[in-house]
Amino acid sequence: MNRLAALPFAIAAACAFVPATSTNAAAPQVKTQAPGYYRMMLGDFEITALSDGTVALPMDKLLTQAAPGEVQAALDRAYLKLPLETSVNAFLVNTGSKLVLIDTGAAGLFGPTLGRLMLNLKAAGYSPEQVDEVYITHLHGDHMGGLLAADGKPAFPNAVLRMDKAEAEHWLSGEKMEKAAADDKPGFSRAMTTIKPYQDAGKLLTFNGPTQLVPGVSSIATPGHTPGHSVYAVESKGQKLLILGDLMHVAAVQFPNPAVTIAFDSDAKAAAPQRQKVFAEAAAQGHYLAIAHVSFPGLGRLRPNAKAGYDWMPLNYSSKP
Repeated sequence: MNRLAALPFAIAAACAFVPATSTNAAAPQVKTQAPGYYRMMLGDFEITALSDGTVALPMDKLLTQAAPGEVQAALDRAYLKLPLETSVNAFLVNTGSKLVLIDTGAAGLFGPTLGRLMLNLKAAGYSPEQVDEVYITHLHGDHMGGLLAADGKPAFPNAVLRMDKAEAEHWLSGEKMEKAAADDKPGFSRAMTTIKPYQDAGKLLTFNGPTQLVPGVSSIATPGHTPGHSVYAVESKGQKLLILGDLMHVAAVQFPNPAVTIAFDSDAKAAAPQRQKVFAEAAAQGHYLAIAHVSFPGLGRLRPNAKAGYDWMPLNYSSKP
């Protein structure tokens, strides 16, 4: 009995001298992010947010019409650092009869941290060949660069491409490119190169202002950021989602103060009222918003703040979209 009682202590002592094996070693860090897609249902429509990645931007230098120190103070309150890591999001709408992609990310136009939309589209269970229509909010590179594959052919070979007529007429005009400032000319050139394969295939279709494009999806003219910038409204079963494009850029600054503009605006005096109008309607009506440059997935609602501006209420996570 004495020997049995001593047995556990003997085993413990022996184990103390057993050398560690590989199974006890620390697991290596994975250092990759989860696939960048998120789904929600809007009535009968399936909405899939797609991440194109993030890009660091010097927002303290880019944001305009802010009081001295306002931008830095707002970023500090949100625990954000400069340059600001800025999301680039696009949105896929499956109406049940049409698959519509709104904006396409940057592809290779903005460096290696962007250009992930196609990978995330496939991770979400779709193929580019399934996309029926592509709508562009505006022709800045981080919204239209993904229209082309690496070989210069359309990335969405079966899709028609749609945008506001004013946007196409501005960026695809050689005359306007000649008159543009030197720093702005590359933007015209990129737009022309990117849109040309769709033009050549007869797949570029423009619209003029507010237009129903497919049942449940319509355009809203919001010129200012660019001459033909569009917001897209998606409606099903009494629910409404507004896809904002570049109507705003920095949540921590422009939700509390929608009057703050950005250097990328072609007409900042027109852009700010467009933002304020859409924000006021969305907050009053409880519409969902889908925003390109709010932290992924960029989906949520607005609530009026008692002091000023709006509070951003991100969509609650759901495992059953």
